[in-house]
Amino acid sequence: MRKAFKMKLYEGMAEEYERRHNALWPEMKEMIHRYGGSHYAIFLDEETNVLYGYLEIEDEEKWNASSEDAICRKWWDYMADIMETNLDNSPVSKDLKEVFYLE
Repeated sequence: MRKAFKMKLYEGMAEEYERRHNALWPEMKEMIHRYGGSHYAIFLDEETNVLYGYLEIEDEEKWNASSEDAICRKWWDYMADIMETNLDNSPVSKDLKEVFYLE
């Protein structure tokens, strides 16, 4: 199952966002795989600071359960100072509708 979404960085935080992801914790990588995530990519629109994420997941319910994992929560806390977040520090995220796919 393909999943796409968008999030937003605070102004001037693009370099820091990239730096943190280039040093992604091994336990975060493992957690993504444990909850069925793979082929994860995030793209930045430098004009708007909007991030576009793409992820392949095994199952929506399994993936959604990752939000309760302590590692995921720790990552959210770590990223909260550079991007728009909800009260629990989860990223403000909007799912995108797939309108075309070519294999």
